[in-house]
Amino acid sequence: MATYVLIHGAAVDSWYWGPLAAELSDRGHDVIAPDLPCDDESAGLAEYMDTVLKAIGERTDLVVVAHSFGGFTGPLVCDRVSADLLVMLQAQVPRPGESPGQWWDNTGYGPAREEAARRRGVADGTEEDTLSLVLHDTPANLAAEFVAEHQRNQAPTPFGKPWPLDAWPNVPTRFLLSSDDRFFPPEFMRMMVAERLGSQPDEMPGDHCPMLGHPKELADRLEAYCAEL
Repeated sequence: MATYVLIHGAAVDSWYWGPLAAELSDRGHDVIAPDLPCDDESAGLAEYMDTVLKAIGERTDLVVVAHSFGGFTGPLVCDRVSADLLVMLQAQVPRPGESPGQWWDNTGYGPAREEAARRRGVADGTEEDTLSLVLHDTPANLAAEFVAEHQRNQAPTPFGKPWPLDAWPNVPTRFLLSSDDRFFPPEFMRMMVAERLGSQPDEMPGDHCPMLGHPKELADRLEAYCAEL
């Protein structure tokens, strides 16, 4: 059985991993999903990594799953532990020396998202709320709980310093894309993954948080990846 290490994104806590964690636990796996210190003004990526490493402890057979902004932390963890697999789930892919704050302009994210919104018929300048932009494919009760109770202030500290690795860690890596995401549009993500990882992503249904809307299928995907190792 594997130990799944679930790393959440920015401005949230680990609650949204709950349905996936339950699905994986029911299948006999160990699951850890630490809360990163995202609202701590003194905490940067090094502290995020240390939080995950402390949660891992002496566990082995590690499968690291990094979501969204967790894509900056997941590879750092895999550089420090012997992980069997890194899964980038609708995640930002960093380059050596690039700060998280630079990622948005460097990847062309802004224009790509604007174009994707126009194709959906969203008027220029419209500010979409979290339910529409991030959670439109999430069950309504879970989406409401997420917005009401599990969004957190995000300190700017980790966005200002360069990503510290010189190269991608030596770990098998898969990228799993949510094909219905409006926040990170699929066309943009396919391009980014091809440019930065030199591969094509796998795809599954879901908005920005497929662990809430499609936990069983996501667990199936993760188990299939492990079976291929």
